[in-house]
Amino acid sequence: MDLGLADRVYVLTGASGGLGFATAEQLVADGARVVISARAPERVAAAIDALGDPERAIGLTADLTDPGTPERLVAAAREHFGRLDGTLVSVGGPPRGTAGEVTDAQWRESFETVFLGSVRVARTVAGALGDGGAIGLVLSTSVRGPLPGLGISNGLRPGLAGVAKDMADEYGPRGVRVFSLLPGRIMTDRNRELLAAAGNADRARAEAEAAIPLRRIGDPAEFGRVAAFLLSPAAGYVTGVSVPVDGGALRGL
Repeated sequence: MDLGLADRVYVLTGASGGLGFATAEQLVADGARVVISARAPERVAAAIDALGDPERAIGLTADLTDPGTPERLVAAAREHFGRLDGTLVSVGGPPRGTAGEVTDAQWRESFETVFLGSVRVARTVAGALGDGGAIGLVLSTSVRGPLPGLGISNGLRPGLAGVAKDMADEYGPRGVRVFSLLPGRIMTDRNRELLAAAGNADRARAEAEAAIPLRRIGDPAEFGRVAAFLLSPAAGYVTGVSVPVDGGALRGL
């Protein structure tokens, strides 16, 4: 199946590793070009090397708390590749802790990065897109049901899903699609951290897998393929939805 990604250009935030990088790999493999960003310059450089084709991937060191970051990303795509077709907005997970345990400072910092930083990128990229553009927000299954010990995620991610739906309504008449993705247990550094925090990582993994109908934790590439499809012209009639990539863990219909 031809996804229509050849020579299309996408900006991906938080993409020096994890789900953002897995999506960048799939996009590049299908012929797209990418601008990836993250806060650590050495990780950005390593990710670009791993993608393997400097003609198809460039990297920027950028922080989503900086209001100028979205414009820098849009400008980089246009200057290096001559166009922009969409974005995948991924932000590292906020601090662990229940809603009652985390501090005001942690709430504020997470709002600036996870929430406002994502909204800023989405609306800035939307302003630069024409008919056929796509915007994806990487959220969490916490959109549909709270996760134990992740109070900030439980508070902010559902709000972002609502923003994505609102933007889908706003930008749809221009032919711009907006959607969110809800990854469940996928073996990224974040999930390794959460498993380790349980005290016995092997037991925590076994318990997590027992709660997933497919009885395994997902691979980042499995998420990346779904995200690449949704960003592609092949998904041109898909907008305003929240798509779980969770092995069937969510119990709602």
